[in-house]
Amino acid sequence: MADSLDLEWNSFSPVDSAVLCFIQQSGNVLLIEKKRGLGAGKVNGPGGKLEPGETFLEAAIRETQEEIGLVPLDPQWHVTLDFVFIDGYTLTVRVFTAQAWEGSLIETDEALPFWVPVTEIPYERMWEDDRLWLGYALEGKYAAGRFVFDDDTMVKSDIQFGTRTFSTGP
Repeated sequence: MADSLDLEWNSFSPVDSAVLCFIQQSGNVLLIEKKRGLGAGKVNGPGGKLEPGETFLEAAIRETQEEIGLVPLDPQWHVTLDFVFIDGYTLTVRVFTAQAWEGSLIETDEALPFWVPVTEIPYERMWEDDRLWLGYALEGKYAAGRFVFDDDTMVKSDIQFGTRTFSTGP
């Protein structure tokens, strides 16, 4: 099985492109409980799919505002994540962090936001890969990861630190 999973990256072409944006303040990070879509019921950062013609940065700002009412100021790109799901779905995600924002925090039909100390991030309620890269992103470091999932279960991972993109591939 591992050999066949390795071959997925030779022709990786994501069906969708998406973003996540983690807002930080005074040792805390703003997370959401996702109410619908891929990962519903899990904890994550605000985010979602790019709209046609939109950049990753534009999507990070728009999605954060739509989901929790805050506009991240000067979001910084730290991580690229590529996903292959056994059912054939593929996704690339860019992860941003922001230290400042405008607006008022709200709950929406997509997300229930909550602040948590960085030292108490509830990884057990998140996607399995998050524990591999999120801490680095919140420290302002870079990482690039490739992951294979069978539904909610991570079956393979490859992560590099100190880079935002793989030297080969997309």
